[in-house]
Amino acid sequence: MTQTASPTLRITYLKLIATALIWGGTFIAGRIAVQTLGAFTAAFLRFAIASLCLLLVVWRVHGGIPRLQASQRWTVLGLGLTGIFGYNALFFGGLQTVEAGRASLIIALNPVAIALGAALFFKERLTRAKGIGIAISLFGALWVISKGHLQTLVSSLSMGNGAGAFGWGEVMLIGCVVSWMSYTLIGKAVMRSLSPLVASAYACWVGSVLLLPVALHEGLWQALQSMQPSAFSSVLYLGVLGSAVGFCWYYDGLKAIGPAQASAFINLVPVSAILLAAVVLREPLTPSIAIGAILVILGVSVTNRA
Repeated sequence: MTQTASPTLRITYLKLIATALIWGGTFIAGRIAVQTLGAFTAAFLRFAIASLCLLLVVWRVHGGIPRLQASQRWTVLGLGLTGIFGYNALFFGGLQTVEAGRASLIIALNPVAIALGAALFFKERLTRAKGIGIAISLFGALWVISKGHLQTLVSSLSMGNGAGAFGWGEVMLIGCVVSWMSYTLIGKAVMRSLSPLVASAYACWVGSVLLLPVALHEGLWQALQSMQPSAFSSVLYLGVLGSAVGFCWYYDGLKAIGPAQASAFINLVPVSAILLAAVVLREPLTPSIAIGAILVILGVSVTNRA
């Protein structure tokens, strides 16, 4: 007899589905924000808001802000530098020229990059199934980047001029994947002694501090004085929902059902991003996007389950 899920478990599943939808929406919000804001300005505003929200959550959960030990400070700095400063500068920079739906499928390579990084730096076993999943995902991502014209992509790379479908926006988004891989691998060490919530709150704070001087140089004050309502609502969405709420709900899911099951919901992120981009931004749902989405999601699913 099939047992029905408990009310608590149903709430967990709903939170994870909502998180995937929220994270899909970050690509749309980011795309809107960078139409009038610089990449570093948008990134700083996002994580200034997220830092405040997460620090309040940490205060409520722990009754205060846990102090870092000397040995933890450098690794937390690494988290802020890679996962917040680097990732988000490249994320917003890429969204200035790459459509939200296509961008979400490039970023969907994160689990694949993490599996490769873990095998390279932590000597984790890379099984044949994982290898197949990685290959499928990479092929799907290349299909998306080239808009279904792989020969054009190969030609542009061989000429070394970035021509064709492969431009600086795509390069930045691939840089996002490398940054997130670095953040995750550093996090393996940090989270042996810090909870994910505390580590992420500190990482957001460090990343915000690192982003501030570059954002000021980019014109942060002028941007604040002339910010459009659409840009303001976008960075508020990114900071509160996309960062603070999404993170808390995702880690609630990790705690309740474990990483294997919780990570499966991440496959919904590019799907929700593509659909939202089509509805909100009127981005066309082309055959190359559909084929690439199927390949990337299939490959990531195989990689996660192997």
